[in-house]
Amino acid sequence: MSVRIRLKRQGSHKKPFYRIVAADSRSPRDGAFIELLGTYNPLVEKEGVKVDEEKVRKWLGTGALPTDTVRSLLKKSGIR
Repeated sequence: MSVRIRLKRQGSHKKPFYRIVAADSRSPRDGAFIELLGTYNPLVEKEGVKVDEEKVRKWLGTGALPTDTVRSLLKKSGIR
């Protein structure tokens, strides 16, 4: 099973809100996930990214691959 750290879209039309999750790479974007790692709100200019650093480091240590977008969000929050 290949695990990816990616965004899961929430919110309503024109008001997106994302959850940062660890999910099986074969599951759909908004489908089932293994663990919730944080949130991302693109409508908030400051403090839009909230991440549980300990959980993210655990998943990265076990070989989970972040998507390009999540990689840039983790870099902004100082994790990777």
